[in-house]
Amino acid sequence: MSHFFSPAPAVEPAVCAQTLQRQGYAVLGAQGVCALSDCPVQALDALRDTWADLPPDNYLKDGGHYRRRRHACFVVSDGAVRQVPHRAHWQPLEYNALHGGMQRLFEPILPTVVGRPVWNQLLLWLGKVCSGLKGEQPWFVEVHQFRIDTTDGIGRPTPEGAHRDGMDMVAVFMVNRQNIKGGETRVFEADGPNGQRFTLTEPWSVLLLDDTRVIHETTPIQPLTTPGLSPQDCFRDTLVVTLRAHNFQGDEA
Repeated sequence: MSHFFSPAPAVEPAVCAQTLQRQGYAVLGAQGVCALSDCPVQALDALRDTWADLPPDNYLKDGGHYRRRRHACFVVSDGAVRQVPHRAHWQPLEYNALHGGMQRLFEPILPTVVGRPVWNQLLLWLGKVCSGLKGEQPWFVEVHQFRIDTTDGIGRPTPEGAHRDGMDMVAVFMVNRQNIKGGETRVFEADGPNGQRFTLTEPWSVLLLDDTRVIHETTPIQPLTTPGLSPQDCFRDTLVVTLRAHNFQGDEA
């Protein structure tokens, strides 16, 4: 059985910054990510297995059991990445009507993951992209490892619906998708009529978002009807990185 995907509109690395500036979002294929970040694809691929042991997200207010995650925070400044003490993730209701206003203390991303050289390379590159978009300054960075599976019959990558995150820039890396259909990404102008729909499928492709200008969401995933598959065999793995000027969300300026 075939499954139709609207291909992600990947741009050439040379025009990524201009595209992001012009329309508020840009998609890069894995080759473009590696070229601009100097991250070898083999080093990125070596991270993929670390999604297999993510603990459950115990804060889902829709009663679901389909999301697993880890979380960590960093400051990217002056060409360096500094991890800060583990802290709760917080968003206001203005940006997350479902889970806003909650101090959500997720399990930390493992030291064996954040200690790899490729991790810092990726965050330094995103800091440069964000500085090119918003001006050179320190960036307060939150990183989330997500696995959405079909334990509940469907999995919801964005249970809060179409939203902004209250950040300056958001990067959504496709890490892996196995035995699923759905998971279509939708990006819309926050103050206009234009939008685009596509499906990220290539490992280590990325969607870069100017969070001040666009709204985004991802549609639910469903399992493929393949004999012998368990719901846990049907999943979508992403790495979501958010960058914010001045402070972490919820801190005083």
